Amino acid sequence: MHIALQHLSGSTRANAIPELVPTLSAGRHRSARKGACFMEFASFLAGERWSDHPSCTDPTLATLARAVNDTLRDDRRGELVGDIPRVIGLRGDELRLGLVVALRAATVALPVASMERQRALAVGIIATTDALAELGINRPRAQADAENALAEVPDAASWARAHLADWRARPGDLARHGCGAIVRTAALGIAQACIEDPDTLLVGMLRAAIEDAEVFLSRSVPEHAHVTARRAAMPEQVFAVARR
Repeated sequence: MHIALQHLSGSTRANAIPELVPTLSAGRHRSARKGACFMEFASFLAGERWSDHPSCTDPTLATLARAVNDTLRDDRRGELVGDIPRVIGLRGDELRLGLVVALRAATVALPVASMERQRALAVGIIATTDALAELGINRPRAQADAENALAEVPDAASWARAHLADWRARPGDLARHGCGAIVRTAALGIAQACIEDPDTLLVGMLRAAIEDAEVFLSRSVPEHAHVTARRAAMPEQVFAVARR
């Protein structure tokens, strides 16, 4: 398996998944012989040193990928392999892109998370939305999805608005210190939600966040990626799938 990885040239690694790859597993690994998590394999495909924190991907998106990788069941984690090349090179202005990714993750997780996490996620949605507006970034679809998610949990939304009336983070501080916490909370919120199929929602959340990042950076989105990403972008549809 390790030898199969080595035969790929650097020019092709970022665009193709080899026939034999390490089995994706939770946590960090010293080398491909021990297995790989989502971001470790991304580091290999990008031609970087083996790491679960490669420089090829936006830090917030990488945090979300690690969180989803680690919370998925073992028999579902392999569904992520085809998405690994998509995150390579997905980075730009960390302040703005991190906010975009965090907003999508919180929007997907909010309606199904526990009450305690709903409050934190509602704060995250409102704070990231306000920060993006302050930076002059207009994302109508993401904004509409966020408003729909907040409307599903009016108590948490009211609590968050009251909380933010007395405290407001600057966009830079939120991006540097808050976005990672938001996406980790989103992943745990879904993984521990009382729904029948949290794994489907976890996969959909990551794919939706990747698509948002691709659109934000004006990268073309693979046609096959639209289906699950669109489901996660519209919570009322994907929640029905997850609850079956």
